[in-house]
Amino acid sequence: MPAQHTRRDAPAPQAAPPDRTARLLTGWGGTAPTGARVLRPRTRQQAVEAVLACGARGSIARGLGRAYGDAAQNAGGTVVETTGLDRVLSIDAVAGTVTCEAGVSLHRLMTVLLPLGWFVPVTPGTRYVTVGGAIGADIHGKNHHVSGSFTRHVRSLELLTADGQVREVVPGSELFDATAGGMGLTGLVLSATIRLLPVETSLMTVDTERLPDLDSLLATLTATDDHYRYSVAWIDLLARGTAAGRAVLTRGDHAPLEALSADGRLARAARRDPLAFRPGRLPPPPRTVPGGLLRGSTVTAFNKLWYHKAPRRRRGELQRLASFFHPLDGVPHWNRVYGSAGFVQWQCVVGHQHDDALRRIVRLISRRSCPSFLAVLKRFGPGDPGWLSFPAEGWTLALDIPAGLPGLADFLDLLDEEVAVAGGRLYLAKDARMRPELLPAMYPRLDDFRALRARLDPRGVFTSDLARRLAL
Repeated sequence: MPAQHTRRDAPAPQAAPPDRTARLLTGWGGTAPTGARVLRPRTRQQAVEAVLACGARGSIARGLGRAYGDAAQNAGGTVVETTGLDRVLSIDAVAGTVTCEAGVSLHRLMTVLLPLGWFVPVTPGTRYVTVGGAIGADIHGKNHHVSGSFTRHVRSLELLTADGQVREVVPGSELFDATAGGMGLTGLVLSATIRLLPVETSLMTVDTERLPDLDSLLATLTATDDHYRYSVAWIDLLARGTAAGRAVLTRGDHAPLEALSADGRLARAARRDPLAFRPGRLPPPPRTVPGGLLRGSTVTAFNKLWYHKAPRRRRGELQRLASFFHPLDGVPHWNRVYGSAGFVQWQCVVGHQHDDALRRIVRLISRRSCPSFLAVLKRFGPGDPGWLSFPAEGWTLALDIPAGLPGLADFLDLLDEEVAVAGGRLYLAKDARMRPELLPAMYPRLDDFRALRARLDPRGVFTSDLARRLAL
């Protein structure tokens, strides 16, 4: 662990006028575009002015646009883009904390912090999300069973509320619990102080194995998941019969310095600079992707190839951080592969005691031949305190489905009902179409959230397409 104390205070930004544009916005799934006036403040004062002058249709914060659905859209209103508020304010390399503005991305934090021997405590499948977005969605990663969600590691945050005040909000308060996972509807996060994870290298030690069916996967995760900081399974949702739910399970932890004594190209390179962070990039997909590329037959063939190319059982492989955590980030604009219609991401969680519901959901998806090649299953630990935080103890399944699939709306409604009956929930940061009547059963603190919003923001200054659609 680093021994020195480092503090970096960025100079105050120049008071240049904020960017103002009218834009058509979508989520990362590319569905349901709506128009809004987009403001990009560069200072706190400009952020306050943007919120106070947002107009009758209100405002919502937007970072790098990685929410899959309509959480960062506001039809006919104002969208406050936070990427202009992107200063790393201070780093305490002894205590292991960073204070930064809300528009700083996790990619930037990794670039700054890894050379000092620190890593972000939780990262989702992309590092191109902002700190404000990570708090608003209370993101989770491959380590939820060990570390919980992102806001468990937030020591304090500054929140710009509807009255123009900037409030310091700390864990344990009602406002913190409403903001954690509150999808930006309690106010605009301006900055946060975050506890970090000490690391000795920028590599991972990874174990990989193939599991022949869903029962084998669930049993293996139940028996061994607590032995690893990170775990995730890619699951073949098109396999049928005895192979239904077969998976490639990947688990790992941050590689210690002694792991660099191994042979191999990565170990040799890392010995020269153990904390170097150099994620690679591949060319983006073409802007126009042929229709019908992602259909049942092509995805079935891809899934079969992906499953059989994985090792039956491999232990202790060294991998780069970017390869382990964010493989899709190496392909800019990978969402284009779904074509102009875009895609829907559906993610649920059901309790361990309802694994029969998970099995039914997997069977339904398999029988429907949903062409999903980005399907993952993880095990969550105990739920988080955020009133609208998604994680709850149990199994979480996420999949991408082309939005143009015939009958998709009715099919997803069927899956939603399976989840609701099992006492589970859907992830609001990925939702684009859930029926609002299911929400109270999925989120028991919903009435508390609505009541706090009514007290804090009676004029509805903070709102979004998601908020209107689900009556949040």
